[in-house]
This record gives sequence, C-alpha cells and structure tokens, in this order.
Amino acid sequence: MLSLFNSKRRKAAVALVKAARARGMSVEDYAKTLSPAELAQYVPQEDKPKTEMPDVALWGLPPDKDVTSAKFIADACLAEAVTAYRAGDWQPGAALLADLGTDWDRRAFAVQQLGDAAADDDAPLKEWRTAGSADAEAVHAQGLVALAWQIRTSFTPEHVSEDQWAGFFRVLEEAETAAHAAAEAAPADPTPWFTMLTVARGRQYENDDFRAVWAELVARDPLHRQGHEQALQYWCAKWFGSHELMFAFADEAVAKSPTLAGLGLVAAHEAEAKEVEAWKSDRTGRALDVVLPWLAGDGREHPANLRDRAYAAKALVVNGRCDEAVEQFKVLGAHADALVWAYGGKPVFEFVKTRYLACHGATRP
Repeated sequence: MLSLFNSKRRKAAVALVKAARARGMSVEDYAKTLSPAELAQYVPQEDKPKTEMPDVALWGLPPDKDVTSAKFIADACLAEAVTAYRAGDWQPGAALLADLGTDWDRRAFAVQQLGDAAADDDAPLKEWRTAGSADAEAVHAQGLVALAWQIRTSFTPEHVSEDQWAGFFRVLEEAETAAHAAAEAAPADPTPWFTMLTVARGRQYENDDFRAVWAELVARDPLHRQGHEQALQYWCAKWFGSHELMFAFADEAVAKSPTLAGLGLVAAHEAEAKEVEAWKSDRTGRALDVVLPWLAGDGREHPANLRDRAYAAKALVVNGRCDEAVEQFKVLGAHADALVWAYGGKPVFEFVKTRYLACHGATRP
C-alpha cells in the first residue's frame, strides 16, 4: 500500500481512487488495466537521486533534458530507408536489402526495422510485393510478427484480453505461413528463420519443435546475432526455459564469437529481473572481457553495437567499473532506447540514474 504519511503519495492515492470510481471499478482491478508507465503516474517516485547530480557535461555527456527513449537507428542508410517507407516509398528499402547481400546480421536488423514500419502501414509493402521480391516477402513475414505483438500489447499476460490473445495468435499463424513462403523464396537466407524463431516463441512451440526451427537458422548462419537473441528469450524462465537453460545458452554464445558475447549480459539482466543475482558474477565478468574489446574494435559498426553498450554500461556500473561505464555512455549519447533501461517502465529515468552513478564513481575528468 502507498504510505499516506507522505503528502505526494496521499494525493496520488486519492487520484487513483477517484479514477477507479469514475470507471466503476475497484482500485485493484483498475490498477491491473494500467501499463507500468500509466500506473507510475499514480505512484510518484523521485525523479533524481537524492544526492545532487554531477555535471555530466564534465565527462562530455549530453544533458538530462536531451535523453530520449525514442527508437534510434544508428545506420544512416537504414534510417533513411525506413523514413522513406513511412512516407510511402518502398524502393530505398528494397535497394538497401539488395546491397546488403549476405551480411546476415545487418539484413536481419534492416528487415526487422522495415517490418516494424510495415506493421504500421502495409500499403507500400503491398506495392513492393507485386514486384515478386524475395526481400519483400521477408519484410512481410516480419511485419506480421510486429503486428501480432502490437495486438497483444506489452502488458503482462494476465492483463491481455481474450480478444487481444485471439488476434495475436491469428496474426502469428499468418506470420508463420509468410515466413515459410519467404524461406522458400530465398532458401539460403537465414532471415525468415530468424522471424520463425519469434513466431515459435509466440505460438508456444514445445522445446523440440523450437530446436527444429533453430537448426534451420544456424545451418545458414551459425553466428546469427538476431536469431541468438530470440533464442535466448525463448530459453528464459519467463518463456519456455529456465535460468539454467538460459545461462547455458548464453555461455555457449559467448564462447562462440565476440559478436554474440553481449548475450551473456542480456542473460544477467533477465536473471536480475527475476531477482536472481547475476550482475556481480564471474559469468558477467567473462562476458565483459569479450564484449568490451569487440565494441572498441570490429563491433563498432555492428547493428548490435548500441544495445551491447547499454548492457555493458549497466554491468560496469554495478561492478564499480565506473570510468569504463562513462566511456560507454559517451557513445550512447542521449539514446535510452535499449531494453535494459525499459523493464521498470521508466527508461529515461533508469538511463539517467545509471549514468549518474557512473559519473559519481568515475575519476574526475
């Protein structure tokens, strides 16, 4: 319960009661209908740590007011293609995918971003598909996956309505058919199988059925980054695995290649979200030992670069390696769109708070 001895909390509690009564609902039932962000409006929290914030400009960091959780695409060519698509022009996206060729990680990331745009408006995609393009079929399948998750919403399962569940599964079934069609149109391309992994998670495939889809992906690209991210989610305790299966998968990924080492940090975050201590572990330390040199070198232009940096920044701060964390925040700039910041429902606050802790513990510039 909210503490009524605090005036801000008392006012928030009264506002919540009034909102519930206006809808003819109990406070408990009304609260269940709210997203974390909506509920946060009724549960005031301090917007800044109690200690005075350091001047982050001393470390070359942008001010708090500039930090945003809006989606950011670092690849300028892809960003332009997505912008063009949203304006009704699919041709820049088609040209980009053709140019990427067998750069599978970039291709998967591009298809994902274009699929998100197609979920909002499929009119340009319909025109694109009339050209008989295998690339368009890959975007079509991924767009259906994105649409299914839009219908489901980001609410926890108990707060998703029966109609939303029905729509989710119906569109995922269409996505499954579309992904198989995309795979037939481009047999060597792992991208439709990456899409199928997301379908398999959403349609609640049994472990062996999921492994069959996984085998198709890694037969085409054993180090497929986006596919490994989807598989890690499947093996999480919150989906169809366990902490043990998730960590085993992440450990194997870290050992495979630096491009996959960030999964060790994602696994730590997932465990912490379930109140299992993982940030301060030898496993996390080993992942950082691989991720950080990669980010400073070959990984600088990889599509997972900013995602890995965000997780690395969090891990470094928790482990007291604040100077190194500040270096990651310098590259992240004002972008707080990584999932590591979003689990509490206040990504900008989490980003700013963690950045503050990094600067507070870092060597003075």
